[in-house]
Formats: sequence, structure tokens, C-alpha cells
Amino acid sequence: MELTLAHWLYLAGTLLIILTMLFRQNVVVPALVMSFFVVWAFTGSFLDGIQAIFNANLTAATELFNIFLIIAVMTALLRSIKSIGADEQMVQPFQRVMKNGTLAFWILVLVTYFLSLFFWPAPAVPLIGALLIPVAIQAGLSPIGAAIAISLAGHGMALSSDFILKVAPELTASSSRVLEAGAIGEQTLILSLIAGAVSLTIAYLIVRKSIKKPAKQNLTEWENSGDDDLNIRADDTEVKTGKYSPVFAFLVPSIFLVIVTYVIVATFSDVIPAIEDGAGSSLVGGTAILLIIIMSLFRDYKKTLQEVSDHIVNGFVFAFKVMGLVIPVAAFFFIGSGELASQIFGTDPDATPSFLFDLVQESQGFIPDNAFFTALGVLILGMISGLDGSGFSALPLIGSLSEALAASTGIDPTTLASIGQIGAIWVGGGTLVAWSPIIAIAGFAKISVIDLVRKSFIPVVIGLFVAMISAILFL
Repeated sequence: MELTLAHWLYLAGTLLIILTMLFRQNVVVPALVMSFFVVWAFTGSFLDGIQAIFNANLTAATELFNIFLIIAVMTALLRSIKSIGADEQMVQPFQRVMKNGTLAFWILVLVTYFLSLFFWPAPAVPLIGALLIPVAIQAGLSPIGAAIAISLAGHGMALSSDFILKVAPELTASSSRVLEAGAIGEQTLILSLIAGAVSLTIAYLIVRKSIKKPAKQNLTEWENSGDDDLNIRADDTEVKTGKYSPVFAFLVPSIFLVIVTYVIVATFSDVIPAIEDGAGSSLVGGTAILLIIIMSLFRDYKKTLQEVSDHIVNGFVFAFKVMGLVIPVAAFFFIGSGELASQIFGTDPDATPSFLFDLVQESQGFIPDNAFFTALGVLILGMISGLDGSGFSALPLIGSLSEALAASTGIDPTTLASIGQIGAIWVGGGTLVAWSPIIAIAGFAKISVIDLVRKSFIPVVIGLFVAMISAILFL
């Protein structure tokens, strides 16, 4: 299709936002301004451009609300655990394993990867954030180190192969007659492990200097850090340690372990019914709310109504603080997705262009007929397509491009498709875009999601490049 002024403005806006991030400046104003110009250029109406600023943010808030809600609920659970005095007792078993910051980093990687393989990072991250990040910080790992370990292992290494649930390989193969989901799944598993090993090693070397000696003071300083409105501190709520504290210290992690076990058994057998796709977050969130109510009853049943309300309200306040920066940026990139853009413009989805995908398709003609440059081009196109904050939505496009480009270079189309898939999901799945589910990771670690993306950039790019070279040489 012919690129319009709106397409070029969208490209300019994307580059402007990325550069603004790299220069450590706030990206909200560029995102809002460029949203206005893109819509104005597309519709030809100044008023539509103004209205789109609001509509795009409303659409982004709606699409991201599930992440917003799980942050609020799990934060409320943390406050409830602390109020009953069960927090320190609950993490004691983990403290025996996480003896220092280095062990904490790699244990977070292993646990996150394992859980994310079975029911994706979205529901796994709240469990890990609530139970293990405080332990890792007490062991000496920095908050940014904990966040990077979880982000790269879950939203990068595990999600990019999607080896267990196989949604990603099936989407990549769906638009091609020569690609098979099983073969793509096997190759992406290998490439994701290579990219993960490289990126996580580099990330560890970057954060190693910030590792401290294990001390409870580390946890205290972290709990009291940042904006007072974001803190979950003992002085926010009267702590009442009693005979039920050990019970809930054991009960809370045990219940979530049962959930994990259920999902694993349901995935590999027909003994119990499997949960529906996307239901993991609902199961985790609903369980957390019930636990909040039960703990309040045992703490002081006369104050249950007020306490549960206070915990949930404070959880929402925290979530608003975390999400506020992200929604305007997500709004701009949602304009690049045809389906979401139609909601923002109020137009027919079939008649609404997908600016991001149109730009990717047009750029394929500039890729030279050379094995290295073709693989690099597919990787870059995959990474660019992931800027919508999903990574999954562009996979059919990646599959069709891989089939078309493979014929002229002699590369196996499965290999090209696997390279494009890991590029799209490592970026869009949530390691290099601040408007993706890694918002939750940054929220639980109490750091800026922009800082998390910035710290992850070099490790991820190097990891993906090494994985691409490995694919050309060995697959």
C-alpha cells in the first residue's frame, strides 16, 4: 500500500519516543503531541486530532486495565500480609536459599522461567513479585537487578518460545503453507535459551556492582524508598503479630503453589480440567482477594470491612502511580494497530490502516538478498513490529515475510520465522517497551519502568544478535 503523511508522522513519533527514552527524559509529552498529529493527518480534521488524544488514552487504559488490576490486588495482599505480621515468617524459607545477591538473581531467573513457561509471565510475575522480590533485596540484590532478572527470564526467554502453550508458534505458522508450528517451537526454544543466556549474563555483570551484603537493612531501605504514597510500610497499618501469623505465613505461599501445580498437571494430563487461556491472572487475583478478606477476619473481625477496603484502595493508589506514565505512551503505539486504531478513530476496522505493520511491510523491499542481511532484517522487522506492546499480533506477518524472503536466499523459512518471532516477543512481549506487562514488574520492584527498559536494552539487543548468528550458523 502507499504510505501516507500519517504513516511518516507515526514513524517520526516512534523514533522521537525511543530517543527521548534513551536521553532519560519523560516521554509523555512527545507521545501525546505525536498522537494528535498522526490522527489529524489521517482524518484531515483538527478536532478529530484533539479528540483522539483522549480516546487513545481511554483505549490504552482499557486494554491495560488487567495489568493495572493485578498490581492493585497483589499490592493489597502484601499490605494485608504485613498487617498480620506474617511477612517476615513467610519469606524465611526463601532466605535460606537466597543467601546473597548473586544467588538471588539466578534463583529469580530459574523460578520465573519455569512458571512463565507453563502459564505465561502475566500471572506468574505477581506471585514472584509478592513473595521473592523482598527476599532477593534483603539478600543484597538491587531492585533493578531483581526486576531485570524477572523481565528477561519471563517476558523474554520463556515467552518468546512459548514452548508449552504454543500460541506464538501457531500464530507464526498460521499465514504460511510451508511453516509448521512444531518446528518453529523447537527452534525458538533453542534461540530463546541462547538469547536468554547471553542477555542475562550481561545483565548480571551490569547489576553486580550494585549487589550489597545480605542485611535486613536492605529491605527496610527499599520499603521506605521513593514516593511515600507508593510505600507499603509497617507504619501505614498497625502490625498485629499473633498466633495466626505463622499460619498465614505458611498458607499464602502454599495456596499459590497449589495453583501452580494445578496448571502444570492440567497442561500435561486430562486428570483435571485445564483452565482457559488468560484465566491464570484471574485465578491468582481472585485468590489474593479471598486471602485478604480471610486474613482481616482473623486479625480483627470487627474491623474487617474497613481494613479490606483500606488495603484495596491503597493498592489502587499504588497502581495509578505506576500506570500513569505508561498509558499516554501506550496510547500512541495503539494508534499503530489497525484494530485498536479503529476504536480510537471511530472508523470501520477494515478501512483503518495499521500504521506500524504497513511500515514494516514496506521496509521488507530494502532487505538485500544475502543470508546475513536477510536474517538481520527479519530480526529488526520483528523487533519493530513488537513496539505495539504485544509482539503476538505481528507474528502472522513475520511468518509470511519469512516464507517470501527464504526463497531468494536459501535460508530455511522456519529458521527465519523463528528469528522474527523471538525478536517480536522479546521486544513486544515486554523487555524493551515500557507500555507492556513489565509495568507490573517495575511496580513490585518499586522502580521506574523506563529505567527498567533502559537497563535491559543493551543485554537484550546483544542476546538477540547472538541468537540470530547462531541460527544462521547451526540451524
